[in-house]
Amino acid sequence: MKKIDLRSDTVSWPTPQMREAMATAEVGDDVYGDDPTVNALQALAAEMTGKEAGLFVTSGTQGNQVSLAAHCGRGDEAIVGFDSHIFNAEAGGAGIMSSIAVLPLQTDGIGRLDLDQVKKFIRPDDPHKPTSRLLCGENSYGTKNGAAIPVDYFKDLRQIADDRGLSVHLDGARIFNAATALGIDVKEIAQYADSISICLSKGLCAPAGTVVVGTEAFIHKANRARKMLGGSMRQAGILAAAGIISLKDMTKRLDVDHKHAKRLANGLSNIPYINIDPSKVDTNLVFFNLKDNAPLNETEITHRLKNEFDILMGGTYGSGFRAVTHYWITEEKVDKTLSALKTILN
Repeated sequence: MKKIDLRSDTVSWPTPQMREAMATAEVGDDVYGDDPTVNALQALAAEMTGKEAGLFVTSGTQGNQVSLAAHCGRGDEAIVGFDSHIFNAEAGGAGIMSSIAVLPLQTDGIGRLDLDQVKKFIRPDDPHKPTSRLLCGENSYGTKNGAAIPVDYFKDLRQIADDRGLSVHLDGARIFNAATALGIDVKEIAQYADSISICLSKGLCAPAGTVVVGTEAFIHKANRARKMLGGSMRQAGILAAAGIISLKDMTKRLDVDHKHAKRLANGLSNIPYINIDPSKVDTNLVFFNLKDNAPLNETEITHRLKNEFDILMGGTYGSGFRAVTHYWITEEKVDKTLSALKTILN
């Protein structure tokens, strides 16, 4: 990857090892359950998270949507963060595809729901209201600087769910980033969720795919939902082969991406006209914005980065920038990005 692409960790190319594994993958028909590479990936994801079974799906969005559909029936309600991926970035899929009501609640600075508010909004048994069925979390929390949420929060969320007869789904698209930042095994987070969706193409370099994990009974339901959503694949072992490397190898090097993100954040804090708090950078997401007296606006800066320096960087819908480090962003590329921004803004 010659250009510097900081728009997302989804832009990361498969590694050479992944390309070789994909080319030589043993395959079968996954709809019949006989693709050995897919089966190995699903078993590995389940083992690493302490769950009974896994299901390979096409994307993080599909992973969340099949999970919601498996947990909830028509007219049931899922409680989510108002700025969560499930509520904001999945095209209203829960309501459209599965007739699930989604109740968005406020989150704090790192993406936690107010647990007293959660208790308040769990519905009583009333025919006028939807049935509260599911509590949803996210870790790391994408819209809150990629914050790694401590485990105690999920322990408390689990307790509420158990007390009130609800299930817990975790959008764990970047759960290994969260575990790395917290310095714990991913199982310590996973133990408090009934289901987890783990994205293989965010930070883990696979070209596509997510694995959903949970009990065997849950995965049986999720597989039906996957079929309904058009997510059944055939010789998917070609993709799963890359996913196995994602889980075995790429999860062990995420601290490097975090180090580069912190280097970028610290460097940005020394550039005039930029607002950033490096202490908020836990993982591989770096959010920053411009001061009011900046000589250029967001659009002008991203245009110049692209056309003059071959650097791609994402905006956050008019309120700033998001830069995401990944396997293909080296320390040298971080420094080149900082140099380019200094040149543009000076």
